[in-house]
Amino acid sequence: MSPADPRSRKPGRLLVVLPSWLGDGAMATPALRRLRDALPGSYIAGLARSGVAELLAGTVLLDEILIERASGVMGPKRAAAKVRPLRFEAALLLTNSFSTALVARIAGIPRRVGYDRDGRGMLLTERLSAPEWPGSTARKRRWAPVSAVAYYDAAARALLGDPAPPFEDLEDPMAVLAPGAVLELPLSEADRAAGAAVLASAGVGAREPIAVLNPGANNPAKRWPPERFGAVAAHLGAAHGLRVLINTGPGEEEVCRAVVAACPGAVALAPHGQTLAGLRAILARARLLVTNDTGPRHLAGAFGTPTVALFGPTDPRWTTLPERAPGADPPREIRLAAGWLGEAPLPPDQIADEHPDRCRIDRVRVGEVLGAVDRLLGASSGSREPGVRIGR
Repeated sequence: MSPADPRSRKPGRLLVVLPSWLGDGAMATPALRRLRDALPGSYIAGLARSGVAELLAGTVLLDEILIERASGVMGPKRAAAKVRPLRFEAALLLTNSFSTALVARIAGIPRRVGYDRDGRGMLLTERLSAPEWPGSTARKRRWAPVSAVAYYDAAARALLGDPAPPFEDLEDPMAVLAPGAVLELPLSEADRAAGAAVLASAGVGAREPIAVLNPGANNPAKRWPPERFGAVAAHLGAAHGLRVLINTGPGEEEVCRAVVAACPGAVALAPHGQTLAGLRAILARARLLVTNDTGPRHLAGAFGTPTVALFGPTDPRWTTLPERAPGADPPREIRLAAGWLGEAPLPPDQIADEHPDRCRIDRVRVGEVLGAVDRLLGASSGSREPGVRIGR
């Protein structure tokens, strides 16, 4: 690599195109930490949708967050117009979309690093190979179930000139991460105040021990049945003396009503003005989260909240989170994945997403969830400082 090659120079002005979903935004933070530590004097900005921008607001990992959607016919042009005057030397695309690569190209960013997929290779100056699964063909690509945390971090390493070994050569894809890497999210006094206001409106005492159930998900197939959440809520109250709170997002009103009806005594947070800021503080305070595989799970991972995560029919390997203390018993998170439970688990060379019936989320049984709840609460009944950055 010659000195004139832009890959031989660390960028003084870097744009990171951030993932679109909240959970993915949280899973990108180890990559952002790697960039921040390697480029202490550089200006690093993120390009994000409004939800991810709100999630990362106040982070020390970025100098600025530009809010823009690149969707729609004119979306890339509008986003490029916002980016071009900032004269970035390089762009790291953590997204996989064609449109975000087009933004970087139209904005005239000379170095554009990202995974070569979804037909956008011609827009990149450095094409990274996305990990593929055996049996993948040019006509039908089968992407390997590699955690987004590792996927993003490997891209950051490539931009810094420190390429990770190919995922296919690694027994554990998480080995690409820096030692001690964890999810990192800010938790401000404004967040704490927002959470306190929601809890006060819901009639929850300032020192009352709480557990949070998160029964929603963007895909209805990923939602564990409401009556089973009801059984968990009853157990949390009777066996552990916890006040149970129900968190749901926009558009999940029907899910919220069904779960509240199945959870006598539980309190829904949405009618009390729940916001993303308030959710951060509430999860940081909670003794436990029981959740489907969706955004709040990753927020809890950033704050070290003990979590029981329910998977189906998606493969849990897509969203493996880094551990602060490998081998700890119990871990901060217990994952219960339909298809891997029972006497005949899915072989590791199979992807759960390709077996939707065998890996239906309702195949996760109530008894398995209650066992995980008891295991985590038995070890976490003492005080825990809110906001501590622990992975699983």
